Amino acid sequence: MNNFEYYNPTRIIFGKGTIASLRDHLPEGVKVLVCYGGGSIKRNGVYDQVMAALEGWEVVAFGGIESNPDFDMLMKAVDLGREESVDFVLAVGGGSVIDGAKLVAASIPFSGSPWEIVTEQYKVQFGDPLPLATVLTLPATGSEMNHTSVISHRATDQKLAWRSEAMFPVFSILDPMVTFSLPGKQIRNGIVDAYVHVVEQYITYPVKAPLQDRQAEGILLTLQEIAEKALQIPPDYDARASLMWCATSALNKLINKGVPEDWATHLIGHELTAFYGLAHAESLAVILPHLYRVKMAQKREKLLQYGERVWGLDGMGPEEAISRLEAFFHSVGMPTTLTAYGIDPEEAAQKVEERFEKRGTILGEHRDVTPEVAAEIIRNSR
Repeated sequence: MNNFEYYNPTRIIFGKGTIASLRDHLPEGVKVLVCYGGGSIKRNGVYDQVMAALEGWEVVAFGGIESNPDFDMLMKAVDLGREESVDFVLAVGGGSVIDGAKLVAASIPFSGSPWEIVTEQYKVQFGDPLPLATVLTLPATGSEMNHTSVISHRATDQKLAWRSEAMFPVFSILDPMVTFSLPGKQIRNGIVDAYVHVVEQYITYPVKAPLQDRQAEGILLTLQEIAEKALQIPPDYDARASLMWCATSALNKLINKGVPEDWATHLIGHELTAFYGLAHAESLAVILPHLYRVKMAQKREKLLQYGERVWGLDGMGPEEAISRLEAFFHSVGMPTTLTAYGIDPEEAAQKVEERFEKRGTILGEHRDVTPEVAAEIIRNSR
C-alpha cells in the first residue's frame, strides 16, 4: 500500500426529513446564494422545504444551472453573488449543480479570471472561496463529499475537471425521499456513475491494500444488489437510501487512499460529452468495457480479482469479468456503445485523438493511454 494523507471536513446529515435541519447547521447572519438547476426542485417541493428552513436568513436565488454546468451560465451566478454581497453558497441539486456551485463559491471573491480556476492556472487555497453547503437531490457524482468539480465550456466544446482541498462542502444534507420524483433514467445514470467511480479506483493493479479493495467491492456488490429495487416504481426507500450512500461513498476520497487510480474512462468520457452532449454516466458506459479490453494485459490481476470476488467467477478469465460488468450496465438499461446513440466511433475517435494530442494528454494508472490508444478504445465502441 502506498503512503497517503486523508482530509475530508464535510459533515453529512443523512435521512428522511433532514432538509428541515438545514437551519441547525447554517451560520447565523450569513447572506445565502442558493444555486439550483432547471426548476424540478420547485415542482417536487424541495425548493419550498429549503426556503422554509432558511426563514430568518437573507436569501438570493439563482436557477438554471444545467447538466454538465456551463461556464458562461455560472458566471451569471458569480455576477449576482458579487452584486448582492453574499457570503455563503448553498447548492440544491445533483452533481452538476454542486460542481457549478463550487466554481461560483471560488469565483465570487477571486480577482482574476474564473477560467484560471477551471484550468488550474490558479490553485484555490484555503480561505479563498466562500463557504459552501449542499442539499443533494440526485445520487451519482459524490460531489457533495469531495473536493472536485467538472465544468463545461460549451462555446469551446470543453469539459474540464478541477480540484482543491479548499472546496469540500462544509456540510451536505442527504434525504433519500427527494429521489422519489426522479425519472428512471436519472436513477440508472446514478447507479452507473457510482459504479464506474469505484472501478476507476479499484481495477488497476495490486498494491497490497486489502481493506481498500474490500471497501470498493462492498460498494460494487451493494449497487448490484439494490439496482433493480432502486429502479422500481413506486420507489423503495431503503434501496434509494442505499444508492444515495453508495454514490457518496464511491467518490468521497476514502477508497482511493494508498492505491493507484485510473480515470482514463472519465477523461475520455468528458470529451464525448463536450462534443456530443452525452450524459456523464452514458459517456462512461460507452468507454469503460472497451478500455478494459484494450488494457486487459495491464489490468489482468485486478480484473480476475473483480470477477472472482464481485461475480463469483472462479477460474474464469478477465474477458468474462468484463462481460459481466457490461451485462450489469445493460440490466439497468444503459447502452455500452457509441453507435447506440447514433454517434460514429471513427469520427469521435479522430476528434478526441486530435484534442489529446494538442494538449499532450496521456492517461491511465500506468500513463500508457496515449491519444492513439484513446482513439483505439473509442473505435471499439460500436
